[in-house]
Amino acid sequence: MENTNNLLEKVTGISISDYAYDLPEAKIAKYPLAGRDQSKLLVWKNGQIQDAQFRNLSEHLPSNSLLIFNNTKVIRARLHFQKETGAKIEIFCLDPVEPADYQIAFQTTKSCIWKCMIGNQKKWKGEILRKTICIDKTEIELCAEQIDKEKNKSLIRFSWNNPDFEFSRIIEHAGSLPIPPYLNRETEQSDLERYQTVYSKIKGSVAAPTAGLHFTEKIFNHLQDEGHELAELTLHVGAGTFQPVKSERISDHEMHSEHLYISRDFLNRLIHHSGKKIAVGTTSVRTLESLYWLGVQAFRHPEINIENLKVLQWEAYQENKYELPINDALNALMALLDNHQTDHLSALTQIIIAPGYRFRIVDGLITNFHQPQSTLLLLISAYLGDDWRRIYNHALANGYRFLSYGDSNLYLKI
Repeated sequence: MENTNNLLEKVTGISISDYAYDLPEAKIAKYPLAGRDQSKLLVWKNGQIQDAQFRNLSEHLPSNSLLIFNNTKVIRARLHFQKETGAKIEIFCLDPVEPADYQIAFQTTKSCIWKCMIGNQKKWKGEILRKTICIDKTEIELCAEQIDKEKNKSLIRFSWNNPDFEFSRIIEHAGSLPIPPYLNRETEQSDLERYQTVYSKIKGSVAAPTAGLHFTEKIFNHLQDEGHELAELTLHVGAGTFQPVKSERISDHEMHSEHLYISRDFLNRLIHHSGKKIAVGTTSVRTLESLYWLGVQAFRHPEINIENLKVLQWEAYQENKYELPINDALNALMALLDNHQTDHLSALTQIIIAPGYRFRIVDGLITNFHQPQSTLLLLISAYLGDDWRRIYNHALANGYRFLSYGDSNLYLKI
């Protein structure tokens, strides 16, 4: 096994310019296809590339696969206010602060505080912003007050004058759905449906887990008829997923944190499933691999506070010398749930998966094509090695559609 210090030095020394490729604007899918499952599917299996159709996904999966989906739901996170002077201010909700739990924050009926990004910040001098919305023929005044700043984020207190309405309904009527900035267009009515997976349930993301956009109930039924199993976890996708790596070396890039949630039932299935584990999307990959490192923490420190679980950015490379069997790590998490008499685990993850990382839980993945010089492309390269460039060149030469609304890939080492 590679020396931990050497591995960390190797990974942090990666040059992001090595992960650039020419992506013509015409190759970016600005809109989804008419049918979710009509996309192409590029299959990479042990170095061999095959062109296929997504609707035939089950034909290419190993028998008895467990497909793992991220059931997060995109919220209408963009709130637009207009000052009396006419200046327009955009507040982009990122994470709840008070209360910090997503579910509780959405259930508040008077006020809540969120960490936000502010558009046109220089025009906001500290006054309370007000916006009138109408829900079920009831007029409600929504107020936004800037109470603190940290780096390029602000803490915003939202309050409204009718306790009959929860914040989830307020934001649903006051906000707009954020779509990726590289689409270079405004959100349209069709995006309200198509920029959500059909299995989205848990509100909290500001970006969709786009690998899942291709799935339909018909696909699910076919997968199960073929003997595959389906499971769900939750990771709320943050705006940092679109954050470009601006530094030449990834050692200088600060990875964003995201909230993950799993159930005891999910953990139990993960431990006992005998077949291959296929992550649907990079967010599922990040969650599954984070579970291993959370398990390492729980194994080494059984008394750890379950409320403070977090995977740090470089933890996987610093701890590489401590190689714990996968099921030992997962069983340590199960014991942690037992000790705290709970059926759910929540944690933060800041993990960065880059070339040099060795996957512990994920056997294969389904994903879309990703932006040049992005952390998502680093993750793909960690799995594929240098073959990522051959795959992307093949896709560019053979009419594949790129990014969130684009075509799909299945990567397998079996």
